[in-house]
Amino acid sequence: MTFLPDNYEQPASWGNYLKFKKGTTRFRIMSDSITWYLDWKDNKPVRTKEKQSAIDPERKPKHFWAFVVWDCDEKRLKILEVTQKGIQDAILALYKDQDRGDPKGYDIKVTKEGEGMDTKYAVAPWKLELASDEATKAYKDASIYLEALYDGEDPFTADTPFWF
Repeated sequence: MTFLPDNYEQPASWGNYLKFKKGTTRFRIMSDSITWYLDWKDNKPVRTKEKQSAIDPERKPKHFWAFVVWDCDEKRLKILEVTQKGIQDAILALYKDQDRGDPKGYDIKVTKEGEGMDTKYAVAPWKLELASDEATKAYKDASIYLEALYDGEDPFTADTPFWF
């Protein structure tokens, strides 16, 4: 008997949130974004509308974007929180580019190299095309309330009358 089976493979899933893995992560933005500030208290995220941190006035919280995405690898909806300014800048540039426009109209690839403070990200658009039928149906049938993030609630189980 061994600790783990010989053919064991660790699951790739990170739950309901998309995390950039080493190498390339491809996703389709499915919803409009919400933008706020993210700070941490007792290892828990605290999201605020104000820039100044309510936790430690000396610390500057990160500006973040959050939106529902289709994870092209796992073929399911997730939430992506983007705190990396370089990734935000690249997606914003694509959004403002007249040849690309709204990033809900194409997949985006983010390539991650390095670790820790040496991590680098490259952002590239994929083909201009409609979202897959599978992604569109999943999004249409989903009950995801992004604004639940502001209250520290789970957007996949939040009880609210307005869903994205």
